[in-house]
Amino acid sequence: MTNTFDTIIIGSGAGGGTMARALADSGARILVLERGDYIVQEDHNWNPDSVWKQLRYRTSETWLDETGQPFRPYTHYCVGGNTKFWGTVLYRLRREDFKAVEHIDGVSPAWPIDYDTLEPYYDRAERLYNVHGQHGIDPTEPPRGPYPYPPVAHSTVVQGIVNQLQHQGLHPSPLPLGLLEGCILCNTCNSFPCKIHAKSDADVCGIRPAIEHANVTLWTNAKARRLFTDASGKRIEAVEVERQGETLRVSAPLVIVSCGAVNSAALLLRSANDKHPDGLANSSGLVGRRYMAHLATMMQGFHPFRRNDTVFQKTVAINDFYLEGPNTKYPLGQIQSQGRTHGVMAQTVVPSVPVWFYDAWVARGVDWLAMSEDLPHPDNRVTIEKDGKIRLTYRANNLIAHAQLVKETKRILRRLGYWMVVTHSHKAKNTTHQCGTLVFGTDPRQSVLDPFCRTHDIDNLFVVDASFFPSSAAVNPGLTIAAQALRVAEHIRSIHL
Repeated sequence: MTNTFDTIIIGSGAGGGTMARALADSGARILVLERGDYIVQEDHNWNPDSVWKQLRYRTSETWLDETGQPFRPYTHYCVGGNTKFWGTVLYRLRREDFKAVEHIDGVSPAWPIDYDTLEPYYDRAERLYNVHGQHGIDPTEPPRGPYPYPPVAHSTVVQGIVNQLQHQGLHPSPLPLGLLEGCILCNTCNSFPCKIHAKSDADVCGIRPAIEHANVTLWTNAKARRLFTDASGKRIEAVEVERQGETLRVSAPLVIVSCGAVNSAALLLRSANDKHPDGLANSSGLVGRRYMAHLATMMQGFHPFRRNDTVFQKTVAINDFYLEGPNTKYPLGQIQSQGRTHGVMAQTVVPSVPVWFYDAWVARGVDWLAMSEDLPHPDNRVTIEKDGKIRLTYRANNLIAHAQLVKETKRILRRLGYWMVVTHSHKAKNTTHQCGTLVFGTDPRQSVLDPFCRTHDIDNLFVVDASFFPSSAAVNPGLTIAAQALRVAEHIRSIHL
């Protein structure tokens, strides 16, 4: 038996959750498939040992790296997807990010749309996700209207740092943060699920309001295994779903894939058939290719005699080197303050050191992230092994620029008086901020999706997550995913529903 709907959305994260919310009042019968379940509100939500050491909420599946070695990706299968664990930094891409930009290691390609095209949807996405911020301070920010909510106030320690950064000639600006009424500004926001549902994630802001509509159905613990086309190969006929121990088929005239850049590409590759022998929508040969993940280095400034009693620390960014670095015409990237590091989190890097030492260490530190753009390369890709396992072949590039950004961040922290700066990077196993595996564009020979995220090869198949990114820019991708989802939803309502 085949269950029939008007629209099927596969995935409930930033893309799928926003799509569901945007289409909910259309009257169309919508099915949202989520391979995980709701994150239970429990004390473990805010327990660093449970989240970081026991990996209570992270997927237990393994992927393979380019050498064939298994690793456990930073991925969560649950209602809301990885947004349940994001730090709610919701940046717009800079106007320049939509154009071709020359970097030390190569060229970041232009997008098929410009900033002005997405600007009204950025406005809507910021309202939907309750973004707090302040315009007119960030030197890279395009002209814009006020944020929906005022910025989160800096703590006393962070405000002192901001003052010193300004004395250094820098332009620190408030981080745009998605936070809901009831937020208590705790020290377990970044990479933790919110125990009180006060974080702007795709579950709370997208899925829950969507399923209040009688026409929207959510299936949890429902994994989409493959997509089937009709005999022509031009339309998706059904989705094969594994749910509650059985395999069934669901069908709809419209299918939207929003599984995340790795899993969306994997789903299309697993769905190969006679009409699409190399995977669905892959006439360009680009399905799974051009994988990008930001070059990201966690950094902590340490001073043995300065205790940092800040609870909520993630409120400030430095974008002075986003478009051009010191002594170079090339972009370097962004520097963000981060949520407080807990001792057990540091212990996961070097387990032999006792946690009490780390607790004492992090209490005297201030946490930052240096983030640079990763450039698209066709050999950085997602492939599927014969047994169905995902292989992620990835080598970071733009390394010189990132090294310069890390060096500049160290210099800044030392000027702030910190005795030592320690660093940590996930390097080749970075699966956060994943994007680029199903790039959108106007030329079917050079892209998988059109500018509205419909596949060039299959008429009723859309992909709405960070897969569509032609470039990764150097800011968090979440708001751009949500803005494009709102744009695509508007297009779908005008054409298909």
